[in-house]
Amino acid sequence: MAIVNNLEAMLARGQDSALLRYSLGGEYMKLNQPVKAAEHLRQAVVKNPKYSAAWKLLGKALTDGDHKDEAIKAYEDGIKVAEEKGDKQAAKEMTVFLNRLRK
Repeated sequence: MAIVNNLEAMLARGQDSALLRYSLGGEYMKLNQPVKAAEHLRQAVVKNPKYSAAWKLLGKALTDGDHKDEAIKAYEDGIKVAEEKGDKQAAKEMTVFLNRLRK
């Protein structure tokens, strides 16, 4: 929890960024708090819509938080971003997760 507290303190000091939000999302996922993670990951992709890793983690957080339709949309958007960037591995992984959700 110390890492989350440090990251939250940075956010409170106005050091908001896509990377900080992604980091917070990742830490909340480790703490099994997908709803809280998704809040930060949504902000990460708003701040940097081309952040494919954030899209992928957002999809996972939404899936784990039982928000299937939102997770599908996040993966679809994330796949587009990853393909545009040439991030083939991220696109491939998100496609697998998306196909699982659609079954």
